[in-house]
Amino acid sequence: MESPLLELAGAVEADFPDAGIAAHYGDPFAEQRALAETAGLVDRSNRDVLTITGPDRLTWLNSLSTNKLDALEPGRAAQTLILSPHGHVEHHLSLVDDGTTTWLHVEAGEAQALLGFLESMRFMLKVEPADVSADYAVLTLIGPAADPGAVADRSATLAFEFGADLIVPRPVLASAAAALRAGGVRPAGIWAHEALRIAGHRARFGTDTDHRAIPHEMGWIESAVHLNKGCYRGQETVARVHNLGHPPRRLVMLHLDGSEDRLPEHGEQVMLDQAGIGFLGSSARHYELGPIALALVKRTVPVQDTLLVAGISAAQEVIVPPDAGANVRVTLRRRPVAG
Repeated sequence: MESPLLELAGAVEADFPDAGIAAHYGDPFAEQRALAETAGLVDRSNRDVLTITGPDRLTWLNSLSTNKLDALEPGRAAQTLILSPHGHVEHHLSLVDDGTTTWLHVEAGEAQALLGFLESMRFMLKVEPADVSADYAVLTLIGPAADPGAVADRSATLAFEFGADLIVPRPVLASAAAALRAGGVRPAGIWAHEALRIAGHRARFGTDTDHRAIPHEMGWIESAVHLNKGCYRGQETVARVHNLGHPPRRLVMLHLDGSEDRLPEHGEQVMLDQAGIGFLGSSARHYELGPIALALVKRTVPVQDTLLVAGISAAQEVIVPPDAGANVRVTLRRRPVAG
């Protein structure tokens, strides 16, 4: 579904995986500054939205996913993962419960697969999952002056450290954006959002992950995984890595050689001494840091070594340290939105 915000002045549509929304509105670096220093609005209406109703919804989600959700307070946002039986990440969910309905959003195109899984796990419980992507959309507000309360028609608010996701009815998408713009909030494209997300060391499902990704590799322990809760599918892998070993790979931020006038493409092989040691996920040009990227590389790669991606040299900035797991408590060094 193409967003009505593509009709705003200067809008340039993004490519896959963000087709249908704006890459930028004419000045990506100024848009980044707005997100970091004042207030910016990012159209993320390409994301899929689901709801779950019924009195058993939170205990049910708690039993299916990695985070502790059975006592989630109304209005408090959370992240959680659906894992395969072998512990690989199959879905990354952002969610909030309003007391009667759990609202969640996922990457574009993920709703049907997730809904199929949820439907298969209902059994006799009183839960009703539904794909409402055609009726609701996500807008993200980021910045110290951002005020989610300015959008009266929002159905749910997911407040995170990295901005607030507003779920609004699709018919009011344009008017909600117009009201925010009238209050001084600057429209910012997904390029600006991605640059700050990468700089903030936050992995994106489907872009920075592959079919083998496990939570420890991606830095999702504690933010999306609760280590002291009841059983769920894939828990054995999480527990084994946490208690006995290390993940085979680690997420790293790359500072790319700024003398190059191009960014390496998603999926490019990351090289060390002419050997492949991982793959590139997201890349962007940051308004202060220059060209940056996220990559998933072998855990044993020395953190001080310079890597090569599509012929571009890249220095590492550690996100997930090599000693992650094995009962090592890792506190990720998240960059603040302002860099």
